[in-house]
Amino acid sequence: MSNKSHTHTEHTACDHDHEEHQHSKGKKHNHSHSHGHSHGHGHSHSHGHGANKNALKLSFFLIASYMIIEVIGGLMTNSLALLSDAGHMLSDAAALGLSYLAMTWGQKQASKSKTFGYKRFEVLAAFINGLALSVISIYIFWEAFQRFANPPGVMSAGMLTIAVIGLLVNIAAAFILMRGDTSENLNIRSAFLHVLGDLLGSVGAIVAALLIMFFGWNLADPIASVIVAVLVVLSAYRVTRDSIHILMEGTPVNIHTEEVEQSLLQIDHVVEVHDLHVWALSSDIILLSCHIVIEDQAYYSVVMEQAQKYIKEQYEINHITIQIDTPGIQCNIAHQ
Repeated sequence: MSNKSHTHTEHTACDHDHEEHQHSKGKKHNHSHSHGHSHGHGHSHSHGHGANKNALKLSFFLIASYMIIEVIGGLMTNSLALLSDAGHMLSDAAALGLSYLAMTWGQKQASKSKTFGYKRFEVLAAFINGLALSVISIYIFWEAFQRFANPPGVMSAGMLTIAVIGLLVNIAAAFILMRGDTSENLNIRSAFLHVLGDLLGSVGAIVAALLIMFFGWNLADPIASVIVAVLVVLSAYRVTRDSIHILMEGTPVNIHTEEVEQSLLQIDHVVEVHDLHVWALSSDIILLSCHIVIEDQAYYSVVMEQAQKYIKEQYEINHITIQIDTPGIQCNIAHQ
């Protein structure tokens, strides 16, 4: 803020659902802006968070165990479809393990150097998962290209057996992850997409094994691996896109800042809304900050209360920072 000698009144209201207390404080500074901060951290989702962690842990051990079996089976049967599926399973295991680690670290308390804690690590893990998927898909495409030119013989019976077991393992892992929050939590969703793509890869390996077994069509093996690679690329794109959007402080896709601004302008005594920012700390924690200009400082409390109520109820945002100004105050923050 500027060094002008005004009177600055800061009102801070913090409501913590898990502590069920409120407090307010007034301070005198050398500015004439009024700030209202509302930080409501709801912990009713703690049960869901625990379910997410358990789902990741169980899925990790299941996928990692069978991945080793599939690698051995792929080498023994000389099947690229199985090896590509095993490669996908390897990325699954890494993704699940990293996601579990991210959620565990994400529970660490905030500190003076990490004022928001470690929640953002979950998004970083999802980003790394997306990159891992991209690398795996490039490898599968390359190997498939080599085999199109010279299709090798494949032990179809062994390939079919391992692929069927792999399908059952992936179905079990997908079912476990579905008990978590696959719609909202980016980490769980990225892990679920890994497993879903792997499940479809197992289906492709089964089809390829049957074609080789009954028709002697060895090209079915690299074709199935390419299908797996396409699925991997799609998963990689979605996960990487969503994680980059959060890391770049992008506005959540279900929130339109223009609508938020126009709605805040409809509140009585509000003259202007500017410097409105909405971003996500992680896939399930959204933050909002803005400046609201009001007609007179006498309307501070009523405007603050209505603005906070609207934002919480309409968008389920509990971490809100609002600065209340009056028309005579020059705000030195560049409007963006």
